[in-house]
Amino acid sequence: MSLLDPTVRSATGAATEKEVTGRDVAAPTTLLEESWRDFVFAEVWTRPDLPRRARFLVAMASAATCGLADGRIDDFVRGALTTNVIGLAELREAALHLAVYSGWGNGDRLDQAVTRVATALGLPPVDGPPIRSAPWDAQERNDQGHAEFAKVMTFPPGPPSSPYLVGINNFVFGEMWCRRGLDERSRRWITLVGVCESGAEIPIRSHVHAAMASGNCEPQEMLEFVLQYGTHAGWPKASRINSVVLEMIDKVKKGLPWHG
Repeated sequence: MSLLDPTVRSATGAATEKEVTGRDVAAPTTLLEESWRDFVFAEVWTRPDLPRRARFLVAMASAATCGLADGRIDDFVRGALTTNVIGLAELREAALHLAVYSGWGNGDRLDQAVTRVATALGLPPVDGPPIRSAPWDAQERNDQGHAEFAKVMTFPPGPPSSPYLVGINNFVFGEMWCRRGLDERSRRWITLVGVCESGAEIPIRSHVHAAMASGNCEPQEMLEFVLQYGTHAGWPKASRINSVVLEMIDKVKKGLPWHG
């Protein structure tokens, strides 16, 4: 029987934490700090089945929505920038996307972290394209939202019969998902954190299914997502998401819709 060496695990965790946070790492002084090094960074962040870019996006979105301290959000933003895994303009888009799925307050937490870290690193501001820069036809906006919804969710939308549904069609899909400053696959990971945190059954099930049915996320990646998310949201929340992911892996494999 092979033995796991705690010294090796701690060394791996310290090295990974330094890379992921983009800062020097002090020796832990509490059991909680030790667990960040010896489990979260040594065992979760080093797993191969979820790319580092996805882990950063999940970590940042989770940190902003699950009550982590601002310093933790800053750590993930700094690590993403210093390792060149995610660019500054993409992080601005990520904050906008998070606002839609977790509320503008949580999106603002991430946006402010990006500002703090970019300022500390001496990075020049980026000029992202505005939400809209010129007038456009209302019907065009509606049609674009319908088409983007069908592509992202892999099923056609119903008629927008309430102000809430109009907002989904016209802004969420008609404007925000159409933006090309952040790729669709990256938007998936932020969306998944948002819907998982919401606890809302329909968004959780439909978005988990769509992430795989669209081809954006592989089944093994989705299982790894649950572990990454669980380190910030807690095991009880992650347990529920794990059950949904397993169910939807089977449905997608069989060509079945998310419901029924």
